[in-house]
Amino acid sequence: MSIYVIGDLHLSFSENKPMDIFGNNWSGHEEKIKKDWIEKVTDNDLVILPGDFSWSMKLEDTEKDFEYINNLPGKKLLLKGNHDYWWTTVTKMRRFLEEKNFKNIDFIYNQGYEFENYIIAGTRGWSLLEEDKDEKILNRELARLETSIKDGLQKSGQNLEQKCGERINGVTQKELIVFMHYPPISNTRVLNHKETQFIEIMKKYNTKKCFYGHLHGISIKDAFEGKFEGIEFKLVSADGLNFKLWKLGRFSFPIYLK
Repeated sequence: MSIYVIGDLHLSFSENKPMDIFGNNWSGHEEKIKKDWIEKVTDNDLVILPGDFSWSMKLEDTEKDFEYINNLPGKKLLLKGNHDYWWTTVTKMRRFLEEKNFKNIDFIYNQGYEFENYIIAGTRGWSLLEEDKDEKILNRELARLETSIKDGLQKSGQNLEQKCGERINGVTQKELIVFMHYPPISNTRVLNHKETQFIEIMKKYNTKKCFYGHLHGISIKDAFEGKFEGIEFKLVSADGLNFKLWKLGRFSFPIYLK
């Protein structure tokens, strides 16, 4: 069983929201993603979708968008993005999926998951450009990330004091992987030797990999991909991946030594 990730699907089967403002490569992006997905993913695999899933404003208008991924193979976990205005409580979203008979979809929201030898955690995050302007939102997202990580650790039966991925008493602890919508780091910050509070939390729990989206078009140039503070970072927005799902384990980036 494998884990795949792709963010920012920006589906709009019930809306008129063309994405070609970010480039002609977005033309027919739903079919590009679907083709690659079917070629790679099996029903035993897990696919993480870290934010900006649907352009719909209300949950009841997302049916066609959810139907699109429900009909694709694998179990799906969705994270909230800054454009997911349809997002409501987990209880309401799960009830909606149950009513529509969408059985292979769930959400990462103040909770974590186990999958094979991994602990999956995450949160939406907050814009690096805005973090000084709204401390309330930033602190809320920091708390949600830590809550998600702790929940995943507890579900796996792992002691919160133990480091993820390390071998303790002959037993290798499960590896922690964090998913976010907003980038927790940027090329500019790395060059200036600056980390964010999100990275501080990741380090606290020995996170090894972090995947994020949000960046499109020309903004992709500021996406940091590589190893920083012992964590491997990867941009997984749909156009950042050329509309092809990324399989975990495929890291071949340079290491940035702080």
